[in-house]
Amino acid sequence: MHLKSEVNLLKGESPEEVISNGNELNAKLRTRWLMISSEGSVFICLLLLGGYQVRKTLKKENALAQQQQNFLLSVTHELKSPIASTKLQLQTLLKHELDRTKQKEIITNAISDTERLNTLVENILLAAKIENSVFSIYKESFNVSEYLTEGLNQTIKSFNYKQKVVLNIEPNIRMNIDKTSFPSIILNLFENAVKYSSENSTITIGLKKQNENVILSVADEGVGISDPEKASIFQKFYRVGNEEVRKTKGTGLGLYIVNYLVTQHNGTIAVKNNYPKGSIFEVVFS
Repeated sequence: MHLKSEVNLLKGESPEEVISNGNELNAKLRTRWLMISSEGSVFICLLLLGGYQVRKTLKKENALAQQQQNFLLSVTHELKSPIASTKLQLQTLLKHELDRTKQKEIITNAISDTERLNTLVENILLAAKIENSVFSIYKESFNVSEYLTEGLNQTIKSFNYKQKVVLNIEPNIRMNIDKTSFPSIILNLFENAVKYSSENSTITIGLKKQNENVILSVADEGVGISDPEKASIFQKFYRVGNEEVRKTKGTGLGLYIVNYLVTQHNGTIAVKNNYPKGSIFEVVFS
């Protein structure tokens, strides 16, 4: 700075002009450093934010990959189990002379395993259609009360459930529904309740009209769902993290399909606690 001042004096500038020019130069330097510091701070913040987003994305991808791996393992088991069971039952009928009562019992079990396999395949195909945006519905006016009552009574009669099933269905409730896909809503919710309920507990299925809405509910007395997991259970492949629950059969597709079909039928679904224990899935169709 002293050198610059001496140069300026040699050029004929006065001391006042030298001081003024020096102050101007210092002001420019301070402004430049402030700009560099601000830009550097912004760059560091963007770098940190980008790193956080990358880490968050990788964590999400890893979780999805783990869920998909669990799904493949579950599907493999779910496919092999009913096939092996049905094969064994048919071989038993073929190799042994059994009385009529025993034959009927074995045939009933084989039909149950076949229905289980059929439901699994339908869920996988339906989930694939939803994922590829090729699923469509055609809604017609139906007496949903009769439709559900007949279907549920037939299901309860066909399978030897260890829970008590109570139907609280108001008569003559009509809705515009897709006759092909609508049963998947109630059957997946019902099977979910059976899956996570203990023997001799009660499962209650309700249908009622409330103002302009129709409310479908499935209540069980099972293991329940924790509050943090309530927001995740409708995601594809998601299964509740409780080890007791993980031992049950399932692929993590049922509630994902239910949520999609409910939305397609102009409805919303929520899960609530069923005190003192269990869960209530409530669907509101508007």
